[in-house]
Amino acid sequence: MKVDEINIDEEIGEIGGILNDQAKKKGILIHALQQIQEDNGYLAEDILRRLSLNLNIPLSDVYSVASFYKMFHFKPRGKKIVRVCLGTACYVRGSKKVLNALETEFQVRNGETTEDLAMTLETVGCVGCCGLAPVATINENVMGEIIGEKHVEKLIRSIKTDSHQQEQ
Repeated sequence: MKVDEINIDEEIGEIGGILNDQAKKKGILIHALQQIQEDNGYLAEDILRRLSLNLNIPLSDVYSVASFYKMFHFKPRGKKIVRVCLGTACYVRGSKKVLNALETEFQVRNGETTEDLAMTLETVGCVGCCGLAPVATINENVMGEIIGEKHVEKLIRSIKTDSHQQEQ
C-alpha cells in the first residue's frame, strides 16, 4: 500500500456512509499499518510520518496504535524469525540453554536481529507443543526435543541452512 495513494472510501467500504471523515481515517489505520509492514517488513518512521499527514491523524496516535499491538515492528526483522519457547514444560527441559546457545552462536540477544538481517531471535510463552519440549520455531516450522548439544547444533544448522537457501 502506497501511503500517498490511500483511498479512504475504498478501504473503509460500506460502513463509510455512516462515519464522519475522521472516524473513517481512524478506521483504516490498523489496516494501513498492516499493509505497510507487509510491504516493508516493518514500520519505518518516515512512512509513519507520511501516513500521519495523509490521514490527518497525530503521529503520536499512529505510534500509540502501532505500539499497542505486538504484531507491529519498528525495526527491520530477519528473514528467519526464530522463537524459543520459555513456557514451563520447555523451560524445565532446558529451553534457556537453547536460547543461550543461539544468542552465543548468532551474536544477538532476545528481541534482536543479526546485522545481515538473516535472523531475528525471540522468546515466546508457549508454542503449544509441550510434549515435544523444549521447542523452537523457525518461521512456521517447529523443532522439538532440542535436548543436548547434538540437537542444538542441528537447530543452528537448520537456521543457517534455511537462511542461505532463501538467498539463492
